Amino acid sequence: MSGKTKIAFLGTGLMGAPMARRLLGAGFPVTVWNRDAAKAEPLAADGADIAASPAAAVAGAAVVFTMLTNGQAVSEVLFERGVANGLADGTIVVDCSSIAPQIAREHARRLAEKGIRHLDAPVSGGVVGAAAGTLAIMAGGDGAAVESLKDVFAVLGRVTHVGPSGAGQVCKLANQQIVAVTIGAVAEAMILVEAGGASRAAFRDAIRGGFAESRILELHGARMVERNFAPGGASNNQLKDLNAVMAMADELSLELPLTRQVRQEFADFVESGGGEQDHSGLLLQLEKLNPRN
Repeated sequence: MSGKTKIAFLGTGLMGAPMARRLLGAGFPVTVWNRDAAKAEPLAADGADIAASPAAAVAGAAVVFTMLTNGQAVSEVLFERGVANGLADGTIVVDCSSIAPQIAREHARRLAEKGIRHLDAPVSGGVVGAAAGTLAIMAGGDGAAVESLKDVFAVLGRVTHVGPSGAGQVCKLANQQIVAVTIGAVAEAMILVEAGGASRAAFRDAIRGGFAESRILELHGARMVERNFAPGGASNNQLKDLNAVMAMADELSLELPLTRQVRQEFADFVESGGGEQDHSGLLLQLEKLNPRN
């Protein structure tokens, strides 16, 4: 696909806005819509057209990206607000939202009945990756559709076709398992280090490059040291994904003890008011369990 392909981008929050900005910077004409219009308006300075409704945003678009809060929000925008009915045959809908695999498969089925192709393509890499164009994109659906969008995906990051419809969401859930459990491990290590009399900052520096190195240690470990929990990835969303993981595990009769325990810690953190804080803020929940006198 060339840079002349018209793209609609629905959902310009923490992740959607920098992704749309990347597409604009690469020369794609992009029309954006967001439920809270104030989050879409800044993209006008980057060359985006701002639409008053999702149906208006997708008029004439060859590719439609969605980056919305949950499966219910995606369903509403696609099927209750005129999007699906306003798309031409052959349009590709790329849903980058993190939703349950069965909902993604249902969306693909319903859109296919209208001649519209669908990819579930959730991403990993956070706001930093979205802005830098280094996202890991896990695409489920037709491999030929993924290949046809390779120039579009290249602007956003690295895409991998992981299987049929729903497979992208399964892989994203597995990714979120790893993220959550690793955040928990780093946070518990920070608790142990400080209780034992060492510096958290020095500890993090000391183990960089060793077997414990990870993007979580690099980015979220720094957040824990700096106590900067402004949301890059909100704990509410992390809990939503962990709930979906556990629901899938129950369906498949799997026992995932680490995931189950970290899900409970995030549930307690969200219940105590931490839902809008970054998921690295799980450290705060663990500090409550381990008060220092």
